[in-house]
Amino acid sequence: MTTLIHPTAVIHSGAKVHPTVSVGPYAVIGDNVTIGANTTIGPHVVLEGWTEIGEGNEIFTGAAIGLAPQDLKYDGAQTAVKIGNYNSIREYVTINRATGPDEATVIGDRNLLMAYVHVAHNCLIENEVVVANCTAFAGHVHVESKARISGLLGVHQFVHIGQMAMVGGMSRIERDVPPYMTVEGNPARVRSLNAIGLKRSGLTHHDFGILKSAYRLLYRSEMTFQEALEQLNTLPETEQLSHLRQFLHLSLTEKHRRGPIPGNRE
Repeated sequence: MTTLIHPTAVIHSGAKVHPTVSVGPYAVIGDNVTIGANTTIGPHVVLEGWTEIGEGNEIFTGAAIGLAPQDLKYDGAQTAVKIGNYNSIREYVTINRATGPDEATVIGDRNLLMAYVHVAHNCLIENEVVVANCTAFAGHVHVESKARISGLLGVHQFVHIGQMAMVGGMSRIERDVPPYMTVEGNPARVRSLNAIGLKRSGLTHHDFGILKSAYRLLYRSEMTFQEALEQLNTLPETEQLSHLRQFLHLSLTEKHRRGPIPGNRE
């Protein structure tokens, strides 16, 4: 299995690298790094810090993962990056470890981070998320599962992006993106329900109709946003409606949350 390690790669004796891991030319793997089975580390990749990488990941040329956060508050504490399984991390992606002791920047399973994506300290990207080229996430950003993030955009710190949301390219995202919605612009606005993504997900016609009614209440009615949010309780309950309502409630009330992105009517 030693043939899987290119002779120019530099691997610290303290690193834990599964025998099935492939490591390309001039890659650098530091102490305290753990890499699971069948993961591929491309040329010139740098893995440092307390970094845990699961199984079946593919990390392409020049990615830098686990380096110290770009945060003036960081004092050298033992912080981590934790990456799950079957992710594709493309060329020159940067993923910084967290700031505070025992904290982590977390990437889940089956995500695609395209070239030059930046994931700052304390971010959480759940599962099956697609992030297009040159998107930058500031610290403490939370992206829920199956969101789709287009390229060339910036996401403000502490922003939450809801599940199955679609974010248009070159947008400025400084407030929370509600689940199941399409958001675009500078300043960003909720433009529509993410109808194509929802239908492709296999959502039933009934459940899709409930979300469509919720969208019309929130973003197309004459009610205030708070009144519309209360009116969501009159709709038939579904898993997606419950998640949307809870997301918006927390966005408006939870500490450090920035409030939801408004719709066109606002």
